[in-house]
Amino acid sequence: MAVAQKKTYTIDDIYVLPDGQRAELIDGQMYMMAPPLRIHQELVSQFTKVIGQYIDAHGGLCKVYPAPFAVFLNADDKNYVEPDISVICDKNKLDDRGCNGAPDWVIEIVSPSTERMDYGIKLFKYRSAGVKEYWIVNPLSQTVNVFDFKHNEKTGQYSFHTDIISCIYNDLSIKIADLLS
Repeated sequence: MAVAQKKTYTIDDIYVLPDGQRAELIDGQMYMMAPPLRIHQELVSQFTKVIGQYIDAHGGLCKVYPAPFAVFLNADDKNYVEPDISVICDKNKLDDRGCNGAPDWVIEIVSPSTERMDYGIKLFKYRSAGVKEYWIVNPLSQTVNVFDFKHNEKTGQYSFHTDIISCIYNDLSIKIADLLS
């Protein structure tokens, strides 16, 4: 008995989705995205503001991009993601379509439909693509898992009520509870 073959998708398939339909592409497999909850959008907005203000105040060259923002992780047509927050410090990675290569810092805000992706598949993909820092923010458990890939270590899991220090900006501290007050 022959086994049915899964279709392998490419970035071209992402660009022909109907308006308003969002998906990510990992190793040729398409993952459809549900509309985010209000808390998700509030966190995206607050992270964008706080990190952007920090970069501006310190004369930094990095840029902060909230989703939807295209990130082409690898030099192929089978990997396309839209991290909730992307911080990119190498302007040569940026073009009109988005970021070509790994952002320096990625923040994903977990929703029930993305939990497996954020804690598993994306953790592996971001690390192997060269992301330096990865935060997984879980509004339900009010925890943040921080991964410092630049120094090859997991820095830990934090509460929303704890000051969390960025790995790439060691003088940037964010207390998520303050972002939501």
